[in-house]
Amino acid sequence: MANVAQWVQGARPRTLPNAIAPVLVGTGAAVGTGAVRPGYALLALVVAVGMVIGVNYANDYSDGTRGTDDDRVGPLRLVGSGVATPESVRTMAFAWLSVALLAGVLLVSLSRQWWLLGVGAVCLLGAWFYTGGKHPYGYLGLGEVAVFIFFGPVAVLGTAYVQSGPPSALSLIGAIGVGMLSCSVLVVNNLRDIESDAVVGKRTLAVVLGDTDTRRLYAALIILPMVLSLVGALRSPAMLLGLLAAPVAYSPLRRVCGGVRGRELIPVLGDTAMVMLVWSLGTAVGLAMAILG
Repeated sequence: MANVAQWVQGARPRTLPNAIAPVLVGTGAAVGTGAVRPGYALLALVVAVGMVIGVNYANDYSDGTRGTDDDRVGPLRLVGSGVATPESVRTMAFAWLSVALLAGVLLVSLSRQWWLLGVGAVCLLGAWFYTGGKHPYGYLGLGEVAVFIFFGPVAVLGTAYVQSGPPSALSLIGAIGVGMLSCSVLVVNNLRDIESDAVVGKRTLAVVLGDTDTRRLYAALIILPMVLSLVGALRSPAMLLGLLAAPVAYSPLRRVCGGVRGRELIPVLGDTAMVMLVWSLGTAVGLAMAILG
């Protein structure tokens, strides 16, 4: 029976910035319009956190029952390590996805943006079938595409929309940047697992691209959001606040481009998430200042 610490580890807390970042940027965009709604922002955060933790447990369940996690170098996997039964992990996944669903329904009902129910349904299906079902798209090299869409444009622009209506062009820059940085977290995770994933037939994008090109992709996903900050600054200098993440990005970029592998990549995951969080915070403030100005 897994203890509390193991359940927390199974939730993969290092990935929680993927939930926080898009809500920060979306709310930053709303603040500048003067129509920010803190209650809506909080509900959007609950949706995002529920989705991230739910999909992490769902992946643990699906990968564990397939045998994908039997031999891996990453952090604890509940099913693969045998510390929790597949049924209990599946129940935990459904519980967190249900939290996201309930918060999402409440947010939609309050904002009266009923069309977002369809978006939410697609997000839930995407969360489960990432590694679940007979033909999981995460095994076909499409995980990064889904992460970019769901944790970039969908989460950022959705958070802004329910609070202040149609988002601005600068908000789109923020959404693209968050999507890229969210992808970078997944890329470094899959880079670490290239060898074990290839053995069990899990064809992640990292497996398809190979080690060298995956490292190049990671570098691009970290650097391009900084470039977007410069592009946004052409319209409003406040967008340069996103560049506060550049010094934070130096260490993980150096290690990934320097060829570290295996267990040495585990702390890079947390460092990459921190890059995303700092960039998103700076960009959120920049968006608020830019629109207000």
